[in-house]
Amino acid sequence: MRGNMKGDAHSGTTFAFGEYGLVAEEMGWISSRQIESARRAITHHTQRGGRIWIRIFPDKPITKKPPEVRMGGGKGDVFEYVAPVKRGRMLFEMGGVTRDIANSALRLAKHKLPIKTKIVGKND
Repeated sequence: MRGNMKGDAHSGTTFAFGEYGLVAEEMGWISSRQIESARRAITHHTQRGGRIWIRIFPDKPITKKPPEVRMGGGKGDVFEYVAPVKRGRMLFEMGGVTRDIANSALRLAKHKLPIKTKIVGKND
């Protein structure tokens, strides 16, 4: 029911829009709240300069039953939406800013995510 998370990402591993990016180094689920938190950190640090592209979308519904509910009664309600991420997947891209600003903004976003990530540049 929860899906297979083995192996590396096949698509979304290279640059498509920007010059700097944040790449996943391990697999996991990233919730819509975590994506939004990372986006806000990047936007706030760059003071709305440059461009940001979010390369993942939370389209997997996760259900959860309320606390202290007895067994049975069917499946729980949708609790949140997550984006399944495999190793090597490009999460965010940035363009139109200097390398220093991109590094510090992506470093802030990195701390908002539940998986290990690394910052990469297009000409690295």
